[in-house]
Amino acid sequence: MREEIELLKQQVNQTLQDNILKFWLHETIDHENGGFYGRIDGQGILHAQADKGAILNARILWAFSAAYRVLGRREYLDAATRAKRYLIDYFIDPLYGGVYWSLDYKGVPKDTKKQSYAIGFAIYGLSEYVRATGDREALDYSLQLYHCIEEHAFDPLHNGYIEACTREWGPIADMRLSDFDANYPKSQNTHLHIIEPYTNLCRCIKELQAGSLCDYVPTIGSVLPVSVMVDVETTNKIQASLRNLIDIFIGRILNSETFHLNLFFEKDWTCGSGHLESYGHDIECSWLLHEAALVLGDEAVLKKVEPIVQMIAKASEKGLCSDGSMIHEANLDTGRVDADRHWWVQAEVVVGFVNIYQHFRDEDALRKALQCWDYIQKYLIDNEHGEWLWSRHANGMPNHTDDKVGFWKCPYHNSRMCLEIIERKF
Repeated sequence: MREEIELLKQQVNQTLQDNILKFWLHETIDHENGGFYGRIDGQGILHAQADKGAILNARILWAFSAAYRVLGRREYLDAATRAKRYLIDYFIDPLYGGVYWSLDYKGVPKDTKKQSYAIGFAIYGLSEYVRATGDREALDYSLQLYHCIEEHAFDPLHNGYIEACTREWGPIADMRLSDFDANYPKSQNTHLHIIEPYTNLCRCIKELQAGSLCDYVPTIGSVLPVSVMVDVETTNKIQASLRNLIDIFIGRILNSETFHLNLFFEKDWTCGSGHLESYGHDIECSWLLHEAALVLGDEAVLKKVEPIVQMIAKASEKGLCSDGSMIHEANLDTGRVDADRHWWVQAEVVVGFVNIYQHFRDEDALRKALQCWDYIQKYLIDNEHGEWLWSRHANGMPNHTDDKVGFWKCPYHNSRMCLEIIERKF
């Protein structure tokens, strides 16, 4: 297994730098209007006047910050700093706080709703920039946005986080992330991508406070100065929020019978209509939930979480195919199956099963990860033009309809997969 892991590390490092990040550096920087372009379609055509989404920019910020932290290349720092500057100067609402959903191509606010999911990704990107550079401004904005979520999106009556609000933090009728989502006040997806930035913020603070002496071993490449500190009250609050999110996943979102994740909820956590299984979110949740517990460093939490992590990963195998890929989702009520092989799902398969191997020495899980990586190399990586296809259709044909760059197509799942493999110690 050692040789296979080392080969995997080499391959993903090359893919990250020569295929993914090279594409984003060369094709997506908007030199005229600032930031990054909002869309390149599936045919490779640039739409220079497309709207710019908060999620796209925040994910670019995370990817280049993490890449600089791990690999140390100046061009990655420059791209990360560009994304950080644009996020702070244009996406963060200076009047009401939080993050605009979208801007027009010139940077003028377009959709000013406050989606908790997008604010979470802003925290994720900014906190990673702090980990890479020790930047005080990014840390301050990370903390401001954390307090925004806790003040405006947290549900003190039923627990958990509301999907969306108006710009002024009032109720909003349409809370969906996209046209493909059901309109409910709470969702698995948003909670998953709040636990993710809270974990990174908690990790960042631990590194700031204790440097190399902290009980959580900092990720390779962290350059944080010990002098940049966060007060104890804020630190404890963030850790408490993270513990609560772990409990929400175990007690509210996880189906305790199937170990798949329920997707949509009323405010009181009554499950929404429709019985969907989202296999990519299952496997992604397995390792993000585990990561949250690891960063907290609480043995009692780990003892509770780790059996569940393994069962969620096992349940996700329902979506695996004989070629190593994973289908998107299935509606158990209607029988409709989305058997397309989405780029982000495959990336999460690799990380999720590598995580199971690393921590629980499950060699079969590693084989699943390697098989999916083989599928990615053969069918999703665009070796001619750079980056990855959105998906392969169930019939094996490449998907050139969905974007290569867009609101949801970012250097995030795939670059994160590569960086996770590069950094992990086996």
